[in-house]
Amino acid sequence: MWAVFLRYFYVSTQLDQISDLFYWPAIDIFLWGMTSVWIQQHQAGVPNVLLIILTGLIFWHMIWRANYEVPVNLLMEFWNRNLVNLFSTPLKIVEWIGGLMMLGLFKICISLTFGSILVYFLYETNVFTVGWAFLPFALCLILSGWWIGFLSASIIVYWGQRFQMMAWMMAYVFSPFSAVFYPVDSLPAWGQTIAWCLPMTYTFEGMRSILTSGTFPEHYFWASLGLNLVYFLMTTSLFSFMFEKSRMKGLSRLE
Repeated sequence: MWAVFLRYFYVSTQLDQISDLFYWPAIDIFLWGMTSVWIQQHQAGVPNVLLIILTGLIFWHMIWRANYEVPVNLLMEFWNRNLVNLFSTPLKIVEWIGGLMMLGLFKICISLTFGSILVYFLYETNVFTVGWAFLPFALCLILSGWWIGFLSASIIVYWGQRFQMMAWMMAYVFSPFSAVFYPVDSLPAWGQTIAWCLPMTYTFEGMRSILTSGTFPEHYFWASLGLNLVYFLMTTSLFSFMFEKSRMKGLSRLE
C-alpha cells in the first residue's frame, strides 16, 4: 500500500498535477465567493449566505478530490500502458485500493488547507465555523467521494477507455441532488426522493443546520455515515468483481 502511495505521489509532484490541485479550487472559490458577496449585498434577507455557499464549496471539493483520485489514477495506468506490468507483480487489488485511499487523504488535506486559507484571506470567512462537527462530517464526505470514485472505476476497468469520461462526470451526476448549495426542499418532489437516498444530502443539510441553529444534527450524521458505509462496501466489491472479470478477459485489451 505504501509503495502504491509513493508511485502516485511522485507523479503528483509534476507541475501539471500540482497546478490541478490548486487551480480549480481557487477558481471555484473566487467565482462562487464573488457571487455570494453580490447576493449577500442585494438580498439582505438571506442570512449567512456567503458562509453557507463557501462552506458547501469547500465540502464539495473534498468529495471531488476523493472521487477523482480513484478513476483518474486507474486511467493513468491505461495511458502509460502499465496496467499489465502493475498487476503482474504480487500486488493485490485491495492493496492498490488502500494506496489510492491514502493518496486521496493526503491530497484532501492539502486542498482543504489551501481552500480554507484562500477563503479567509479573500472574504474574511472561516469555513470551520461548524467547529468540531467538521470532523465527523468530513469522514462522511471522504467516504462519499470514494464510493463515487469506485463506481466510475468499476465501469472503466471493465469497458476500458471508451468510458473514461466517467472519471470526470460521475460526481456531477449526483451533485444536483446532493443539496450542496441549496436545501433539499428547493428540488421537485421526484428530485427530493433521489436526494434522500444519497449520503451527501444529509451531510450538506447537517452543515447548514449547524450554521443556522448551532446544534449538531445527529440524525443527519448517522444517516449519512450508514448510507456511505453501505455504498462504499457495495462499490468496492463491485470494483473487485469487475476487475477480476476484466482480468479473465485480459488486462492488455484495456491499454
